[in-house]
Amino acid sequence: MKSIREIYRIGTGPSSSHTMGPRSAAEQFLKTHPKASAYEVVLYGSLAATGKGHMTDVAITETLEKSEMPVKIIWKPDVFLPYHPNGMTFRSLNEAGFPSDEWTVYSVGGGALEEEGKSRGGQAEIYDLDHMTDILEYCERTGRCYWEYVEQCEGKNIKEYLRTVWHTMKEAVERGLNTEGRLPGPLNLRRKAFTYNTKAQGYKDNLRTRALVFSYALAVSEENASGGVIVTAPTCGSCGVLPAVLYHIWKSRNYTEEHIIRALATAGLFGNVVKQNASISGAEVGCQGEVGVACAMAAAAACQLFGGSPAQIEYAAEMGLEHHLGMTCDPVCGLVQIPCIERNAYAAARALDANIYASLTDGVHRVSFDKLINVMKETGHDLPSLYKETGTGGLAKDYIQM
Repeated sequence: MKSIREIYRIGTGPSSSHTMGPRSAAEQFLKTHPKASAYEVVLYGSLAATGKGHMTDVAITETLEKSEMPVKIIWKPDVFLPYHPNGMTFRSLNEAGFPSDEWTVYSVGGGALEEEGKSRGGQAEIYDLDHMTDILEYCERTGRCYWEYVEQCEGKNIKEYLRTVWHTMKEAVERGLNTEGRLPGPLNLRRKAFTYNTKAQGYKDNLRTRALVFSYALAVSEENASGGVIVTAPTCGSCGVLPAVLYHIWKSRNYTEEHIIRALATAGLFGNVVKQNASISGAEVGCQGEVGVACAMAAAAACQLFGGSPAQIEYAAEMGLEHHLGMTCDPVCGLVQIPCIERNAYAAARALDANIYASLTDGVHRVSFDKLINVMKETGHDLPSLYKETGTGGLAKDYIQM
């Protein structure tokens, strides 16, 4: 299992798989083909179906046009390559307009890229355990916490990276809370984070807590929808859940930065296990792999901060994901706005509820996190493609792609 740095990628929205991944692929192709006379990029499946709403073409074109050569985007939404729904082929063209080379690569979620038949270069396998049952057993046997296992595998320098992640998350929350106006795109949605945060101040304690959490999740998700700087956790489309929970606990309970960094390590470990054994790509398994996994990560982080045992933390994470099973990915107009932004707010609240529920137990339960991951993967593969980020089914079906 690779580093949790791949779960926490710092970049610009609105989509890790449709914007961050393609931009990274374009940068790599430009680096290896700087002298091409022109470029041609074919987008397949989900990348093509909702690419305009996610600004996939803008990310690729802006990058390749640094060569000052023409770039052509070809859209093939009805062609799904067998390896993954988010396929793309880059071609370099010679002076006669004929291909001189080509590269097919896949944006597999969270900004990560993969080639069929090849492991991702540059990222070593650093975890010896990649199933939560084994990691839990290790923690129980050694008396270590999940974050200590992360540090043991990653090295102490992971703390500084997670510190940067936390600062970026905080900044996204605070920018979003202080920004008003319209979100980009044809839906003409107004930002709501500032209003929610203002109204929260007038509520009594129990309602204020929930309203504040909503406002924090909305703040980050609206920053993402506007192309702002955020952290994938585990994706751009689900980037508001974990920051909302951590920011709320940090503000209300006066936890130190060190405690938050440890919680980030634990949350990243749970997200990493899902990515290793299933998927965090909405195009592959639906929104359960994005918002569902984000809820599991946030539930684990919250449970650790409130003193949960390793077994209770695992249970909280299991509940966070279990109650998102089967969630479809159906972005209206291909934008990471409806229903994505609202789902982030609800998932943040669910994560806190999962922590409370798990904390009332001894951590013993029948369905393990590993079993749940397998079920999520099977469920995702059983979902028809129109419910997996293509923007053609569910809530998106009555809207015309802009």
